Amino acid sequence: MASPKSKQIIDSNYIIAKYMDYVLDHDGFPKSVYKFCKDIKIKESDFYNFFGSLEAIDKGIWSAFYNNAIDVMSKNKEYDDFSSREKMLTFFYTFFELLTLNRSYVLFTLNRHKMPMENMKQLRGLRKHIKDFATELIETDNDEKMFKVTKNPVAIYSEGAWFQFLFLLKFWKDDESAGFEKTDVAIEKSVNTIFDVFDNTPLNNVLDFGKFLWKEKVM
Repeated sequence: MASPKSKQIIDSNYIIAKYMDYVLDHDGFPKSVYKFCKDIKIKESDFYNFFGSLEAIDKGIWSAFYNNAIDVMSKNKEYDDFSSREKMLTFFYTFFELLTLNRSYVLFTLNRHKMPMENMKQLRGLRKHIKDFATELIETDNDEKMFKVTKNPVAIYSEGAWFQFLFLLKFWKDDESAGFEKTDVAIEKSVNTIFDVFDNTPLNNVLDFGKFLWKEKVM
């Protein structure tokens, strides 16, 4: 006797997965919550249990990428012992691996509007996540420093981490190297450069990073 079919659990992850599939299958975004719910065969009330609008899903997908990256990192037993530099490197490597797994959707949604600033609106939630993550790292480093003058400015550092992400996102979008290996190099050099600047170490890595960017621009 066949076992009865288990009922599909409808949660935020299910709705997000269906939304991303819808966008790619239809080569466009849903026109309304009603039409989207009808297409994926769920009640509107199920949708509104998790998202207040279609725009909320756009932002929620980026937050889901972030949360998934944090979950993957936290499963590494050695992660807690990493330095702040290593944690930042691990985060960017993990995050962009997740973006690569969903590259078709990410590229499509980042080119949704003709005006770049309109496309950036969906990243507002992610911006807060990344700034909070960077804030935690720099505050941990500051706690280990005895003198106030040697402590790094948290606001500047966290904002810098966000601009660093935007740079890497643009680099990744344009990267045509096998396995996106050039993006990995950009992550390593950019993170090391940022930490070298804040640690007041020699600027060899800054110059090295500049040469790397120039080379990529010329080629």
